[in-house]
Amino acid sequence: MLHFAIRKAVAGVLACFLAVGFVGSASARSPYTHQTNQPQKGNIFSDPSPDVSNPPMYGEDQQIVPLYQSIPGFLQSPYGPPSFGPPYGTTHLFGDWGGVQPWLQKHGVYVAVNVYESLSGNPIGGKKQTVTDAGQVGVTLDIDWQKILNAGHWSDNFWLHMLAVNGHGRNLSAEFGDNGNQVQQIYGARGNVVAHLVWAYFEKSMYHNKVDLAMGWIPTGTFFNNSPWGCSFMNVWMCGNVTPTKYLNGGRDWPSGNIGTVLRLMPTKHFYVMGGLFAVSPHAYNGGISGWAWAQPGLGKLSTEVELGWIPEFGKDHLIGHYKVGAMYDNSKYDDLYRDIYGHAWVTSGQPARRQSGQTSMWVMIDQMLVRHGDGPMNGFIIGGQYSYASGQTSAMKNHLVGVIMDTGYWWNRPKDMVGFAFQWAQFSRSAIRQQEASQAAGLPFQGANFGVPYGIQSHENIYEFFYTIQVVPGISVQPDFQYIQRPGGSTVFKNAAVFSSAFSFTL
Repeated sequence: MLHFAIRKAVAGVLACFLAVGFVGSASARSPYTHQTNQPQKGNIFSDPSPDVSNPPMYGEDQQIVPLYQSIPGFLQSPYGPPSFGPPYGTTHLFGDWGGVQPWLQKHGVYVAVNVYESLSGNPIGGKKQTVTDAGQVGVTLDIDWQKILNAGHWSDNFWLHMLAVNGHGRNLSAEFGDNGNQVQQIYGARGNVVAHLVWAYFEKSMYHNKVDLAMGWIPTGTFFNNSPWGCSFMNVWMCGNVTPTKYLNGGRDWPSGNIGTVLRLMPTKHFYVMGGLFAVSPHAYNGGISGWAWAQPGLGKLSTEVELGWIPEFGKDHLIGHYKVGAMYDNSKYDDLYRDIYGHAWVTSGQPARRQSGQTSMWVMIDQMLVRHGDGPMNGFIIGGQYSYASGQTSAMKNHLVGVIMDTGYWWNRPKDMVGFAFQWAQFSRSAIRQQEASQAAGLPFQGANFGVPYGIQSHENIYEFFYTIQVVPGISVQPDFQYIQRPGGSTVFKNAAVFSSAFSFTL
């Protein structure tokens, strides 16, 4: 029954998109629809520069047709949001799978399989000292409908993107007393299922990839408030889109998807503006435990996200930078973390919490390459930073600030390795703190919010992280990682924790 329901849901969505495609085919006669390198005059999308291109990711030995040369749109364009390549890159441990990969790609089917394991432990600090493992198996499927259907210009750059993951393990941060953060990149929100759906959406790229429309089941942070270097680090407050946005119902990210649509306009390769509209899920799991329950009850509210970006290249070495600013507004109503309907502490008054209309988040992201070592947008010395904000009345974290420094192993003849350092400062909201103070004064247990149940009165949390990623052979990487957490969980209840991790990634 589950497989039948899944097939029925996919067929329904596909039918909708095919209908959109046939309607759009009426405009296929437009000279801008056909993909050529000839600039069109008198149109905002007639940038005289080449089409938005996809140069290689840093440190990739391409043994098969590069995915980033074949798949248009967001997932791999270095000139656009959010990242520089397919989620698992394009270098396979098993090469071209004995000729299977080139045959599949020739017929419009792109498949990647990744196995990720992370062993982490805290020999110092925290509630207790322990060691945990967390990992996942992920499978991506990308389908080029033009190659499959051969149906005319309307099917050019028309794609289906799908990703499913299987997660396992224990959360080390929760073990040592930090219920709000996760020092392991892969943990949680996947449900105890064989394959949790992360995304399944259609994408249509037009006008030389300068107009891009995506619709379906989409993690909002795959498109918005996402940095190209965030998941080079292991800490979850950085990996994926920024915190605290992804801890809000309207901005949930990987592995949670949302029914929605995203429109990107990129008149030149150095500037973009995009907007998205998503259904807001009031449940702990978007799409249920499996991620396939798209018709959950209570999806009547909407989240809107907008982002503007400038992607300059400076000097003869094309030192690429990313400068982004964005905002999210969710029109749902949420309980005030402190005030009741009369303005007093609801944890002690017995009155219902005041309902706040709307929830807002904003972010700014900056990164700039200062020295280039070779081809690719990450192959050099890079500095970066980000700041994000969320409404303190309804989010336990209000401000989050990040600074990073990264480089490759070029200087010691390891050009495919990468090294980085990051500092994070997270400030908890005054409303959350007042609630905790009222609970403590009355001898009541602390209440949970969107960053878990605290152990003590929170103020801020600092995280220092250092990593070194080693490419052992194409398709295998090992990442030793060290994190030092000051004020675990944002309070002084437990001593500062030192966490050592080793992550292993195999792209089959």
